[in-house]
Amino acid sequence: MSTRTPHRPPATEPVTEPVGATVGGSVVGRLADELWAAVSVADENVAVEVVLGALERGVDPESVLLDVIARVQGKVGEEWAANRIGVAQEHAATAINERAVAALSRHPAARTTPTRGRITVACVDGEWHALPARLLAEVLTLRGWRVDYLGAQVPAPHLIAHLHRTDSDAVALSSSIATRLPTAHAAITACQAVGVPVLVGGAAFGPDGRYAALLDADAWAPDARTAADRLAAGPLPRPRGDHQQLDDLPHLADQEYTLITRNSASLVRGVFTALQDAFPAMRTYSEVQLERTAEDLAYIVEFLATALYLGDEDLFAGFIAWTAQILTARGVSASSLPPTLAVLARELKDFPRAIRILERGAEALTPVDHRTAESRS
Repeated sequence: MSTRTPHRPPATEPVTEPVGATVGGSVVGRLADELWAAVSVADENVAVEVVLGALERGVDPESVLLDVIARVQGKVGEEWAANRIGVAQEHAATAINERAVAALSRHPAARTTPTRGRITVACVDGEWHALPARLLAEVLTLRGWRVDYLGAQVPAPHLIAHLHRTDSDAVALSSSIATRLPTAHAAITACQAVGVPVLVGGAAFGPDGRYAALLDADAWAPDARTAADRLAAGPLPRPRGDHQQLDDLPHLADQEYTLITRNSASLVRGVFTALQDAFPAMRTYSEVQLERTAEDLAYIVEFLATALYLGDEDLFAGFIAWTAQILTARGVSASSLPPTLAVLARELKDFPRAIRILERGAEALTPVDHRTAESRS
């Protein structure tokens, strides 16, 4: 397995324009360059000065949020994926961008009086990437909505309790990582059960919103502007009260997702043990490398389970291909991936849908990966 664990899988992250692009004009392009220069060296003071200076020069606050800060955050993710910055640098840059958003929200140019209804904005349970949701909350506030921003990782029971205490016109749910989609589905269904429609967004739902439709969300938006436009266009349709999760995903009746999820820990242990024979290089791993290998295996099983939940083989294939690219960018051989998938397939020989998904994942790896793996076995 790999010797460095990817800390998140942006396989479904939307492709962003490069920093300094002409979208939004040369002014915001220069501002994005200036903000990137600041966050890339963790200079919070300069970053905030760039953002507040833009407001002082009359740049529209929504443009600063979406054409400058959001664009730079996309650059942060791209630089991490290419191994040009580390995890600590990425986290620092994200934290600075979050504080820049907070500074913008307190500036007189961003102060608005609510003239519209009430929207609850939250991340699904287990989702720690809160900046996209925060950006949406700020855009909606600028456009006159009363916004309840609940932040990262909101368990569904707490979200529903909030809805019972308030009179929200809609819930906007954000998720960046596809493995949170089963949890997102539960949250969508729970909100709809109490009569509140749900708009979803974030990379987890796919660049075309395919998973939003699959999970029967009431609306989907690819970005904050589109989401705000959709909410302004009129009320979301009221959900039907008798909706059940299994109605959306009848394939779950085969119990493959449930059984693999319930037994994921023992499955990871079994694959970890068998992989030492299937991939002999693993016998020379240090304790740290072995720990990270176990983490990687758990992550692969989690993505397999998510693909089973959604009934989407391409989701897993995309994740495996992305993982190989991430490892290669870090100088780590991806040759462990084919034998890992083969061992998983042996362990799950009685799970036909899982077998097909694993085969699709193996096909997503280049022939070079397979030959390298075979030469090292």
